[in-house]
Amino acid sequence: MTSGHTQTRPLTRRRALFQIGGAACVLPGIGAFARTATPPMAHDMVRPPRLRNGDVLGLVAPAGFVADRFGIDEIGATVRAMGLEPRFAPHLTTREGYLAGSDTVRAHDLMAMFADDGVRAIMAVRGGWGSARLLPYLDFAAIRRKPKLFAGFSDNTALHMALARTGIVSIHGPNASTSWPPASWESFRQIAFEGAMPTYATPSYSGPNLGGRGSGARTFRGGKARGRLLGGNLSVLTALVGTPYLPDFTGAILFLEETNESEYRIDRMLTQLALSGILGKVAGVVFGQCTHCENPDGGFSNFTVYEVLDRRFASLGVPAFQGMMIGHVAGQISIPSGTMAEIDADAGTLRLLEPAVS
Repeated sequence: MTSGHTQTRPLTRRRALFQIGGAACVLPGIGAFARTATPPMAHDMVRPPRLRNGDVLGLVAPAGFVADRFGIDEIGATVRAMGLEPRFAPHLTTREGYLAGSDTVRAHDLMAMFADDGVRAIMAVRGGWGSARLLPYLDFAAIRRKPKLFAGFSDNTALHMALARTGIVSIHGPNASTSWPPASWESFRQIAFEGAMPTYATPSYSGPNLGGRGSGARTFRGGKARGRLLGGNLSVLTALVGTPYLPDFTGAILFLEETNESEYRIDRMLTQLALSGILGKVAGVVFGQCTHCENPDGGFSNFTVYEVLDRRFASLGVPAFQGMMIGHVAGQISIPSGTMAEIDADAGTLRLLEPAVS
């Protein structure tokens, strides 16, 4: 079942002893840990230190594994091109099914990076599935005492949400193994290195008018709104509904993206967010890109993705639009989760109102 390591047995009735940062760390079983170490709801956000040239960037695999050492070499070259020094978690290429090792192994790798004083920030190498499985094993109190910038997207939405609940700003942006075209790198550099507060605009669209004003924005309801940016991948976020790892969305600007989901599944997940009360709390909505979001069988859905979003968001009574370069696309921008921002749904813009880093 596994390759390169011994499978860790379930921790239901025992305790595992890990070595983190030179100190012994006792990790209780997942059931007990979930009852005793749920991250408290924080209303004040902590901005982690900014990146500087020459800093060490910790690289972790909270979900899927890296295929081979050549993938590691490529990731290392990418990080060095950023002016940073990579530090690889030991289990990036470990395989347990579709995961980079057991839940406890992956949680240990992540906590070790937070505990390592030589590591300035942390980035996920990829997504996949499995980040939510780590949440009961993480010491969020320890993470808040020594906050570090965490970056990644897709399945890493689970970590962004738990960090936001803990009160720590993070970056929803490219994973380390993602392609880094100039637009993506410039966005990340401005946010993580400079602490800049840019205004992002939806890219122009040369085809039929989709409702924006001089842009490719699809405006569901016009107007401006301010709030704390919270969100990420729609399916991962929705899967956390009913768990103790979601932050308070009251007054938030909800940003979403998705890939490889049919129109009716998008409808189903948005309905769940509505029924759970989350959509009714937000001050505004930005839906980025929905990549390959068509029913592969054809004919099942009578709605386009745009119609699904329009029917759901137009009736919310808050500014909402689609088209920002957020998600599974080349040239995606970095969105600081937990920072204040203002959106203009008519113009299709998102303006940061405070830096993501200190």
